[in-house]
Amino acid sequence: QVQLVESGGGLVQPGGSLRLSCAASGSGLSINAMGWYRQAPGKERELVAAMPSGGKADYADSVKGRFTISRDDVKNTVYLQMSSLKPEDTAVYYCHAHLKEPWRPHMDYWGKGTLVTVSS
Repeated sequence: QVQLVESGGGLVQPGGSLRLSCAASGSGLSINAMGWYRQAPGKERELVAAMPSGGKADYADSVKGRFTISRDDVKNTVYLQMSSLKPEDTAVYYCHAHLKEPWRPHMDYWGKGTLVTVSS
């Protein structure tokens, strides 16, 4: 059974940095894309950054120049390096993967979320 396990959230002051990690567990996975979404209180979930296999990263306009997404395909892990954090970046951050297990079709999977709070 596929699981996405996130880590790295927490409390940080404005202007600070955090690094989120998300590892996909499972055997024989074929991963098309991995990325990060976030949901702030009272708002809809939105794309933060995504990286398809062998493709170019895509970022929300609000995080361009401040966040960097990267992948380690050997470890089936995606990272989100967040810098120059602002209070409006406060949200629950969810890992997403579009992948398939052997003998199954591609499906979307989500992590449980990790809270990032930017506050002084």
